[in-house]
Order: sequence, then structure tokens, then C-alpha cells
Amino acid sequence: MRKEQNELLTQSASETPGGSLLRQFWQPVALARELTGDRPLVSVRVLHESLILFRNEDGKLGLIDRNCAHRGADLSYGRLEDGGVRCPFHGWLFDIEGQCLEQPAEPFETTFCHRIKLKNYPVEEHNGIIFAWMSDEPEQPFLSLACFDAPEPWTFAFKGLVECNWLQALEVGIDPAHASFLHRYLVDDDPTAGYGQQFRDVADMSNIPVTQLLRVYPRPEISVDETSFGLRLTAIRYLSEHQVHVRVTNQVFPQAIVIPMSRSMSITQWHVPIDDVSCYWYAIFTSIGDPIDQQKMYEQRTQLYELPEYRSKTGKHNNYGYDPLEQRTRTYTGMGDDINVHDQWAIESQGVIQDRTKEHLGRSDIGIIRYRRLLQSALANGKPRVAEAHNYSSNEKPVSIDIVLPALDWQSKLSEKLEDLSVQAQNVWAGTS
Repeated sequence: MRKEQNELLTQSASETPGGSLLRQFWQPVALARELTGDRPLVSVRVLHESLILFRNEDGKLGLIDRNCAHRGADLSYGRLEDGGVRCPFHGWLFDIEGQCLEQPAEPFETTFCHRIKLKNYPVEEHNGIIFAWMSDEPEQPFLSLACFDAPEPWTFAFKGLVECNWLQALEVGIDPAHASFLHRYLVDDDPTAGYGQQFRDVADMSNIPVTQLLRVYPRPEISVDETSFGLRLTAIRYLSEHQVHVRVTNQVFPQAIVIPMSRSMSITQWHVPIDDVSCYWYAIFTSIGDPIDQQKMYEQRTQLYELPEYRSKTGKHNNYGYDPLEQRTRTYTGMGDDINVHDQWAIESQGVIQDRTKEHLGRSDIGIIRYRRLLQSALANGKPRVAEAHNYSSNEKPVSIDIVLPALDWQSKLSEKLEDLSVQAQNVWAGTS
């Protein structure tokens, strides 16, 4: 890759092609839980912009410029009152659309405030995540994804800070081969003890731990299909002449992945630029079985992340928890059980913006190659080659799976199973199964 190509793919400020493209999609900007408590206001840094997100007394959401239109004071310290946020400097009041309502230091008869409006963006809340529409173009319909179709008790939302460019954070999720190494366990723990943890279940239609499958069969045969939502990646591991392990993951253009977590749970994850050298991952865990134990999932993750920044407690500042004894005896990385830490080491160690002019991609990198071509095409054309309405047909929904199938005609059996999963999910959420 040439230097100028790498810059084109990784830049996300509003005046860049990448920044313009990303603004054509709804962007996660905060977790809904960040707006709980007595003062529901949080500062937001997204796509190089500094904003504040807040709920007014009526429960309505506003996303507006962080700096007061008067003399630039920081509204993240503002007073939530009178239907909006009031600047402590001179008392200017702004509503959820950024309109200035009051300027209490100005003369009574002035109409100056009517001409003052801060930048603001429409926002919507969906199953624990607040999304913003940051384009000047008309808003697109919201994504048709299982994580939004599911009732809230069947979902759980969280996020994490990563100190590198968003693209390398995304690319680790469309690399099926890395799981056999970066997330390898040298011993297999009890799969029933891994609630809420990826790669800790047994594969569907088998009693084989996923950790064992990934460890013993490290050379997947990977195929990539372009779909209306982006890309579907299928990784095949031939266990014998009678059985194959199939793992289907999805890239939902431009920044999301849908991947299997266990037999009954999937993860939909977005990689959202803060700026060009840092990003957040936002994830919605979605169950097609029992409702999710949200409290347990929250407690598990807050043991690993420091709030309010959602920074991992294990990271570059403490060598990612690296333990050479563990690396010899338990895990391939020696970096503990949190696979997000494994991923974070891999992508942060590439540098804050990976220099792709020095990389050498192999056949197992086909997902990354195909995605970059899709992204380059979208940047060149000014819009993506995916369905504008994001209303995916039933045979092209981004359904993920981790399954062992009979080797004979596994493709048709996989298609049937993917269709069954969609039907099963709808039945569970409708309370009819």
C-alpha cells in the first residue's frame, strides 16, 4: 500500500473523504448508562469533534457543541436546568437542538439570543447505545440488525477505549485466522464456566470446546462474499473427512462486525474514531436464548475497565499484563483471559496509525484485502456499495455462527441453519418458543 492510500483509509476528520463517508452512517457516541444519575450529561469526542450529550428534564436527548457560542467556555460543566444546559460563565441557556434560549446578562428587550445556535446532531437511543447522525445529508433509516430487533432484556451494551486508529481496530475483527493464535488457550477450561466470554463455549452441534478447535486446526480455509450489508466471512476448518467446523462472521459496512460469541449469543461491535489516533469500540451482546444477565455482564466488565473513560485496566501502561509463565503454560499471549486485551496489544503495538506500506498480506488476510477494496471504492465514489436503506433481505442478514457440520454438503446445511437462527431469534423475542 502506498503512503497516500494509507492516509486516505485512516483519516476521519470532516474535511477528509473518510470523515465524510463515516458521517453517512449512524455513529455510536455514548452508552445510555452514561446518562444515568442526578446529572445526565457527558462530554463526547467523536470524529474529531468535541460535543456534549445530555438529557433535559423531559428526558429528551441533545448532542450539541461543547463550547459556548458566547466566549467558548466548556459546557460540559454547564447547569442542567430550564429545558437545556446553561453556561456557568454568563448564564446563556441552550436547548437540546443547540438553540440559545436566554442571555440573562443582556438587556431585557434584546432578541440577540434568537440568532444564536450551536452545532447540534440528531440522536437516537437503541438497546443501550446512543447513536448520532453527523451528516448534513438527510438521515438514513436505522440499521436492520438483530441487536436492535431484540427486546432490551436480551441485550447488553458496553464500550472500551483503544489508543490507535479505528481501521486497525476494525481489521482485527475481520481476520478469522488470528483467533487460532492470539486467542489460543493451551488448556481447555470448563465451557459452562465462561458465561459472557467469547471462545469459552462448545461449538454448536458438537461437544468440542471452541478453544480446542481453534488450537488444533490453525489453518482455516477462508472465503469472503460481498452482500448488501458489506461482507460475509466464512472460515472452514476440516476436522475429518466427515466433519467441518464453520465460523461465520460479518463486516457491516463501514465500521461494524457481527461475530459469534457462543451458541446462543452474538456480538455486534462498532469501531468509532475519536480522532485519527484513538477510537472506541461499542458492543451490543445479543442473546437468542434466555435474557442476558446484564448485572453479571456489567460486573465482569467493570472489573476490567476504568470508568468514566472505559479504559482497560490492563494495557500498554502495565505491559498488557504479560506473564511469561502463563505464556508457556496457559495462553498463547501470556496476557490473561480478556480477549479484548489480546486484540488491544495486537493493534496498539502496530503504532497509533499502522504503516501499511511495510506489511505483507497473505492468503488468510483475504477479509482485510476485500474490505479495503470496498472502502477504497466507497471513498472514490463518495458513497458505499451497500444497500442505502440498510433493510437487508432474509438471506443476507448478518447472522453469525460457530458450528460443526457434516462435511458432505455443508454449504446447504449452513444456509438452513442460518435461516433457522433468524427464525429462532424472532420466536424467542416474541415469546412464542
